Amino acid sequence: MLSPNNHRTLFALSIFALLGLTLPDARAQQSAAAKPDTHPPAGVECPKPPSVITTPQGVELVPSAHGLEVLRAKESYTTLTLEGSELKPQPPLSTDHEKNADFERELVRVQWRPSDPIDMYIVKPPNAMNPPVVLFLDGYSRNLDTYRDNTLCKYLVKNGTAAVGFESAHAGYRAERGPLNQWFVSVLPESLTESVHDVQLILDYLTHRGDLDMTRVGMFAEGSGASIAILAAATDHRLNAIDLLNPWGDWPDWLAKSPVIPDDERANYLKPDFLARVATLDPVSYLPNLTSCAVRITLWDDVNSKTKEATAKLEAAAPENAKITHYPTAFSMALANGEGRMFVWLASTLTQPKPGGKNL
Repeated sequence: MLSPNNHRTLFALSIFALLGLTLPDARAQQSAAAKPDTHPPAGVECPKPPSVITTPQGVELVPSAHGLEVLRAKESYTTLTLEGSELKPQPPLSTDHEKNADFERELVRVQWRPSDPIDMYIVKPPNAMNPPVVLFLDGYSRNLDTYRDNTLCKYLVKNGTAAVGFESAHAGYRAERGPLNQWFVSVLPESLTESVHDVQLILDYLTHRGDLDMTRVGMFAEGSGASIAILAAATDHRLNAIDLLNPWGDWPDWLAKSPVIPDDERANYLKPDFLARVATLDPVSYLPNLTSCAVRITLWDDVNSKTKEATAKLEAAAPENAKITHYPTAFSMALANGEGRMFVWLASTLTQPKPGGKNL
């Protein structure tokens, strides 16, 4: 039986095959690991009250009756809309510009929570005027390094859409600023709601830029990111289409059987209070409502072998307009969709005319 780590290794290999990338040399990885991590770049400098202490890791602390505690913004973890939350965007920071014959790439940092800057790679077709845009959200265990690969960026935009890659809450580089005893699933209600709030505020930022067609917006997401995409599409109707790879959902079954969950932690997530907190955030409950949003779901049966019941409930909940495709293995999916072919459906959906001659 494969351990969770082995499952993740096989999954990572399939992703590299899907995108047409090559695995980095192990010695290069070791060399990189020995160097100080300089990513993400320095954040936006904003005036802070004298009582705020910022650690070298960028975590903002304030005095409390018990010593120091992390500075937090007011945010609702039960409401997917921004109602009840006070998230105030700071001025964005743009850096790391690159332009070549295949794409234009920009690294942008936005922030609306203390200690939680969000870095995004914005990749556009060269010399494009207001192209449609696709948000890309990977699973919780991956980070933004993928978007430094020039081959991937070429594939992302070659069908005429811009791409915006970012990380979900409590994931990737963003997780490094959180408590060491927390990870995406251990704070699942917060991870889901914060990320859905992020999608809405990212769409606001992209609208204010003025260089993208925000009437044609899609989202391509995998695993935990696909669950967030479902919740976000049900909350913000600016998302016209979502393309989902192996979404998580049906929380009681998924938490009980998923190999993502370490066995020594599983009992914590099956307690009634934890299940009650995530019950109103189940993608299975939101999928049927996405009748005005184009939906495609791609499932890899080997990856979902331990969570067949949960996957079946997600599939049954999909709206009638959803396109659902099964592959027996992650590798077979990668072979069929390599060199960027996986991104064609979403791009064509966003650019095709609606009845009456109007685009999405």
